[in-house]
Amino acid sequence: MLEKVDRGLAAISNLCGVLAAVLFIAMLLNVTYDVSARYAFDSVSVGMQELEWHLLSAAFLLAIPYAVQTDGHVRVDVFYERASDRSKAIINLFGAIVFLLPFAILILWYGVGFTENAWSIGETSGDPGGLTHRWIIKSLIPISAGLLALSGVGMITHAILVLAGRAHYSEPTAAQSASPKKGALL
Repeated sequence: MLEKVDRGLAAISNLCGVLAAVLFIAMLLNVTYDVSARYAFDSVSVGMQELEWHLLSAAFLLAIPYAVQTDGHVRVDVFYERASDRSKAIINLFGAIVFLLPFAILILWYGVGFTENAWSIGETSGDPGGLTHRWIIKSLIPISAGLLALSGVGMITHAILVLAGRAHYSEPTAAQSASPKKGALL
């Protein structure tokens, strides 16, 4: 049963990674259009410029749960990389329970109020020609925090499976060392 939960949580995080990748591509196309319009046609769109940071923000917020699930997050690996699977599981279990989950819950707690305020006033851009629904991007803050919490639970379930001897942390090959380890998209 715990294996199914672990796989389900990994699937949610992988979906976040796919969505983030799509948003990065959309941002690339947006920036290409914006730069081309500016320099080739001397046309500037405030809305398109704002859309750049909206797409970047959304991609970043959705990439966080994926990075946690695939061990792509920043961590001091001096001891971790040489540790046994059991030690890695204990480190991950401790880190998820003591640091990751409280942080995600804190961001979720304050992010909901922040988002409710943006929704209630129908927050828009302060710039003429800017985007009219700024509350949409602010809504991703608590959503991302909730998804981060799910990734933290996935980190915990995987650590429990490793401690029970029903899973392990795989060692990357030389070709995989530059890419995410567990549950990678590619």
